[in-house]
Amino acid sequence: MLTIGDRLPQFNLKATVSNDPSSAFIDINAQSYAGKWLVLFFWPKDFTFVCPTEIAEFGKLNSEFQDRDAQVLGASVDSEYVHLAWRQHKEELTSLPFPMLSDIKRELSAALGILDKNEGVAMRATYIIDPEGIIRFAMVNDLNVGRNTKEVLRVLDALQTDELCPCNWQKGQDTIQAA
Repeated sequence: MLTIGDRLPQFNLKATVSNDPSSAFIDINAQSYAGKWLVLFFWPKDFTFVCPTEIAEFGKLNSEFQDRDAQVLGASVDSEYVHLAWRQHKEELTSLPFPMLSDIKRELSAALGILDKNEGVAMRATYIIDPEGIIRFAMVNDLNVGRNTKEVLRVLDALQTDELCPCNWQKGQDTIQAA
């Protein structure tokens, strides 16, 4: 699995960005958000139970990520058409403000090393990538356990200070000054 200090692999994926079939799909690649922080998270499958709770929560916090010059990207191994159907039928996903990437060929999830060996789906992985394309945070949860989106935001805040941040540090608190 790629981890801290590794470069985000190159990718070019279809993304679902709206509920209107005539304008729902765009191509997104590793350069689409050049110069921005990326919050890239994967879920195992569309039309499941834990996944929409996380996706909706990232949606609720999207403006806070944007305030920090970070682009949220969600991804699974489902097709862009399955993403569209899910957005259209799941109330908490209908107004999703960030792209849902389709890694149907499993190229990005394989390059990151996050394919579940038994299920063949992407693990519940979360990455924060800096503006230079370097992974600065990587976390993988069990398929049955949802992640904490507020913790991802807290870690982004800490990384953006470029300072030493103590345990449980929150934005606005003092950082550690090394002697």
